[in-house]
Amino acid sequence: MRKVNFIFAIITFFTMATSVANATGIRTEFNEFEFTLVDDLHMGKKVDAIWTLSYDKSEKPVTVVKRNTIEGTEYVVSAEFFSVRYVANATGFGAKQVRKSWCNVDSKINHAVINQAELKNQEIISPNKVDDKMALGLIASYLPDLLNDGYTHLLN
Repeated sequence: MRKVNFIFAIITFFTMATSVANATGIRTEFNEFEFTLVDDLHMGKKVDAIWTLSYDKSEKPVTVVKRNTIEGTEYVVSAEFFSVRYVANATGFGAKQVRKSWCNVDSKINHAVINQAELKNQEIISPNKVDDKMALGLIASYLPDLLNDGYTHLLN
């Protein structure tokens, strides 16, 4: 009888833990994504390309803006509540805080959404030179980890 109660308690615990995790927006799978090049847009001299990144067709896509700067090729990733940049230069490819002049999100909100420890971990994702296709794939793969657990719902 004790064994049956113990097994029942374990099953109940895992069922409750799963439902609580789903309700709080804790990690979901972000294995599938789609980039769409934004055409017919006057981007100005400082913007080279713009893409939208979607993990799910029903959500608001994330915008990725490519700029060539003195520091290297920069990909500014923006959504309604966060903004971050990925930089490809001589030291490799990695994430950094977005420049204040490029950020449309209040700094307190951006700081709350972006996981600062993970941002530090992603400073160098690849030590190799990357092209646009590789950079976009790395952004799509690593971006979900940059968001704090309570904010992953912003991607799906």
